[in-house]
Amino acid sequence: MTNGHLDIATRASTLFDELVIAVYRSPDKRVLFSWEDRIAMARESTAHLVNTRVEGFSGLMVNYAMHVGANVIVRGLRAGSDFEGEFQMALANRMLAPRLETICLIGSQNLMFISSSRIKEIALLGGDVSGLVPPPVAERLALLPSANMGASGTS
Repeated sequence: MTNGHLDIATRASTLFDELVIAVYRSPDKRVLFSWEDRIAMARESTAHLVNTRVEGFSGLMVNYAMHVGANVIVRGLRAGSDFEGEFQMALANRMLAPRLETICLIGSQNLMFISSSRIKEIALLGGDVSGLVPPPVAERLALLPSANMGASGTS
């Protein structure tokens, strides 16, 4: 979870009576932390949002959304380049589950440059990511063995 994710979750929590943050279990995605750890970090990072809960899921998002009784899927957009993929996903989701709506919230300007890929790279190279992620995530990232490279390019 990044501060960008937290920004979208915080703002979405003001729009709905209940917000479920769904952490996807992807066997194909390279992640630094286990699914269980990612759920725990998201729970710790959003504990202050009283109408919010964090759950893990696998399979299709629309099936999970219907399972929890959701009417809306909230997605975040950082830049124009995100729009095309989110647009295609929203249309596919509408085809699969016509009663579900997709709402995209525009990321806050000061957080738009944050991506989990960039954060992983910075953290693995020993950089400080504390301003990019919530404290529970920063604490876990600090425990990772860094891939600090010396001036000669060797470790």
